[in-house]
Amino acid sequence: MAIRVAHVGTGNVGGLALAQLIANPQFELTGVCVSTPEKLGRDAGELCGVGLDHRIETGIKAVDDLDAVLATKPDCVVYCAMGDTRLPDAMADVMRILAAGSNVVGSSPGLLQYPWGVMPDKYIDRVEKAAQQGNSSIFITGVDPGFINDLLPFALSGTCQRIEQVRCMEIHDYSSYDGQEVMYYMGFARPLDEVPMLLQPGVLSIAWGTAIRQLAAGLGIEVDEITESYQREPAPEDFDIAVGHVAKGTLAVLQFEIRGMVNGHPAIVIEHITRLRPDLRPDLPQPAAGDGSYRIEITGEPSYAVDIIPQSRKGDHNHAAIAGAAGRIVNSIPAVVAAPPGIRSTLDLPLIAGKGLFTPTVAS
Repeated sequence: MAIRVAHVGTGNVGGLALAQLIANPQFELTGVCVSTPEKLGRDAGELCGVGLDHRIETGIKAVDDLDAVLATKPDCVVYCAMGDTRLPDAMADVMRILAAGSNVVGSSPGLLQYPWGVMPDKYIDRVEKAAQQGNSSIFITGVDPGFINDLLPFALSGTCQRIEQVRCMEIHDYSSYDGQEVMYYMGFARPLDEVPMLLQPGVLSIAWGTAIRQLAAGLGIEVDEITESYQREPAPEDFDIAVGHVAKGTLAVLQFEIRGMVNGHPAIVIEHITRLRPDLRPDLPQPAAGDGSYRIEITGEPSYAVDIIPQSRKGDHNHAAIAGAAGRIVNSIPAVVAAPPGIRSTLDLPLIAGKGLFTPTVAS
C-alpha cells in the first residue's frame, strides 16, 4: 500500500521533493500547501519546475491552508517551507502536523536536525510532546547542514582506528543560485558595513551547531564550546548573478568556519567558501571540479580526503546539491514513518539506500 504524503513548500528544495513524490509509486500525494498567491489553485505537477521530465496532472490543487492539507490524513508531511527567516512559524507548523498524527520529513526547521545542546530544552520538549500526542516522528535534513555533515563522515569514521579531526567543507560558486532570501540572509551583494543575519554573533554556531553536536554524539566526544569566524571579500567591479546585480564593493566572497572544540583542539570543523565568481579569492580552497564541490577530511589513522562533486543533467552544481537534499528527504519517508515517536536524527534511522530508484538509461 502506498504511503499517503502531503507536501508543504514548493521552493528550490520543495519543488524537487514534490516531483519525486509524484513520480514514485510508493507514495500517494494527498495535498499541497503553498504560501505564494500565484501558486494557489495550480496542479501539483505544475509546481515542480525542472523536477519532472514531462508534465503530469495529479488532480491535487495547491491550497494555502495547512489544516485543509492535514484533513486529508497523510501518513507523512514533507515540510520544505522556509525556516531560516521564519523559525517560530515553522516550529509551530511542524508541531501542529505532529500533534495531528502525521510524521514529518523536511528541510526545515533546521534546528531540529539535532537540537540537543543547541536549542533550549523547553522548546525541544514542546516538539517531543506534540510527537507523543500524535504518535508521530520528525526528521529534518538537507545537504549542508545535512548528509555532508553526518551520513558521509559517519560512514568514513567507521573505518578509522583513531580520529583527530573531522572537517566538512562546502566550496561553491553561488552565482547561479536563485534563492533570493538565502542570498540576502548571507549578505551577498550587500555593503560590507552591514552585518547580515547569518553573521550576527552566535548565529553561525546555532545554524551549524546541529551538525557539530550530532557529529560529536556519533563520535562519542564532548564538545566544550563552539567557536566561529568569518572573512569577507568585496566585488572588484560590478557584475550580475542569478538573483540580480552585484555592485563594486559589496559582498562577493564569504568564508566561515564553525569549530567544535575539545580541550582547546578543533575536533569538528564545518567550513564554507562561497564565491559569486570563480576567479575571486584564488588563495582560498577551490572546488575539486567544476564550480562546486564538498570535501570531507578526516585526520587520523587512516586519514581521508573525499571530494563529492554534485552533477545533474537538469542543472548545475547548485541544482544538483539541492536535488540531493530533496532525495535524502523523500527517500527517508518510509524509515521515518516506521520510527518511534519523537525527534529523529541520522543516528537513529537505519541506513537509507536508493531502494526502488534504479532506472535504466533510455537510448536517444
